[in-house]
Amino acid sequence: MNAKILVVDDEPNMRLGLKDNLELEGYHVDLADNGIAGLESAMAKTYDLILLDVMMPGMSGLEVCKRLRAGSVKSFILLLTAKSEEIDKVVGLEIGADDYVTKPFSVRELLARIKAILRRGAATQTSSGSVIGKLTVNFETYTASNREGPVHMSHKEFAILNYLSERQGEVVSRDNLLKAVWGYNDTPTTRTVDNFIVKLRNKVEEDPNDPKLIITVHGIGYTLAKTGK
Repeated sequence: MNAKILVVDDEPNMRLGLKDNLELEGYHVDLADNGIAGLESAMAKTYDLILLDVMMPGMSGLEVCKRLRAGSVKSFILLLTAKSEEIDKVVGLEIGADDYVTKPFSVRELLARIKAILRRGAATQTSSGSVIGKLTVNFETYTASNREGPVHMSHKEFAILNYLSERQGEVVSRDNLLKAVWGYNDTPTTRTVDNFIVKLRNKVEEDPNDPKLIITVHGIGYTLAKTGK
C-alpha cells in the first residue's frame, strides 16, 4: 500500500507543487493550508508522514508538532524550514520531529528524505518486548511503558535506543548514531545526540544523574551496558 502523506504549508505554490511531485511518486496526498487545519487533519486521520512547514501564521509548525506528539500521533514528521540556525533544527527534533529540510531544497532531496524515513519505518524489528531499565519497549509498534503506564517517545528516541540495544555492550560513536538514525550526510551536530541521550536516560535509568545503563564513553560516544536491568 502506498504511503499517505499530509502536506501542511501556507504557501499555495509550495503546497500544490509538493502534492504534484508526491503523487507522481505514487503517494496519497492530503493538503492543509495552515497549522490549525493541519493539526485537525493529523488528529482525525492516520498518515504515514506529515510534511510540516515551520513558519506559518496562526500556529507554527513547531507548535503543531508539539501538540501532535502530546496527542500520541505516531506519524513521521518532516519539518520544512526556511531557517538555517541550528537551534531551530534542534528544537524541532527534540519536540518529536523525525527530520527536517531547509528551504530552498530540491525535489530530489526531499523525495530521498521521505523515502529514507518511510523505509526506516517499514523495516521489521526483531524485538517485540525488550526490557531496558525502567522501560518495556516494543520496537515494532513504537510503544513503550513503565510500571506507571505508557511512556511517550519520539521516533528518534526509539531509533537511538534500538540502535544501542542491537549493539549492547559495544561502544557506539556519536557520528555513527547520527548516520544510522538520521540517515543522511547533512546531519545535526553531535550535541543533538547528547540531548536525546539525556531524554532517554530520564526514561530508562533509575537515577538519570548516575546512569548505569546508557554509559558515556568520553571522547567517543555511548554504550548500552550488558548488565543493565
